[in-house]
Amino acid sequence: MNKIYRKKVLRFLESGFLVTGLLLLTIFILARFWGDYQSKSDIRVFEQAVAAESAPAKVEYGHSPEPDYSLWSSKRIDDYHISKTQRDDAPLAILSSDKLDLKVPVYNGTDEINLNRGAGRIKGTARVGSPGNLGIAAHRDGFFRGLKDIEIGDSIDMLTEQGETEFVVSSITIVDPADISVLAPTDASTITLVTCYPFYFVGHAPKRDIVNGELLSDLLDTSS
Repeated sequence: MNKIYRKKVLRFLESGFLVTGLLLLTIFILARFWGDYQSKSDIRVFEQAVAAESAPAKVEYGHSPEPDYSLWSSKRIDDYHISKTQRDDAPLAILSSDKLDLKVPVYNGTDEINLNRGAGRIKGTARVGSPGNLGIAAHRDGFFRGLKDIEIGDSIDMLTEQGETEFVVSSITIVDPADISVLAPTDASTITLVTCYPFYFVGHAPKRDIVNGELLSDLLDTSS
């Protein structure tokens, strides 16, 4: 009798574990699907808002493709999908580079959720769409790993509620994490992209990769 009872209990437990495993797998798949949907939705809604407030003759911007995960670490991919279920506020801007196949939403602040789901404006630097030095950070094993291939003279585009602006990369430097001089205020509209360095490094990277860009319209005014 005891053996029959134990067998029934074991079968019941096995069934319970199986159902629990299937439920957890379903939740994980749904979370990843929702993360993909939210990321594309953030960019789509932002672009539609800009299009609605712009003149009819404005350039039409295409929708953002799914992020290219080919350079990302597996942990960064998982963190990205999870972060999209944790917060759904709209981005401040969309940062893009055709050369790097980069299109990333920029959120306000560099807490872990923002950096897992996109790039973050470094608080204390210029505000998006305003003059000054705008600092933007992102993970080097995620969206900003492509910065390893950027060169002086390359273009970086930023779409904001005021429209699209183009920056030209003017310098690329490697600094210590404590060197905050790269974020010093500027009178002109500049952009400073910050990510960890080396791009492929196990553990906490010891340096920071700094990409500075100047507003193209300012450069054209200076040369004319």
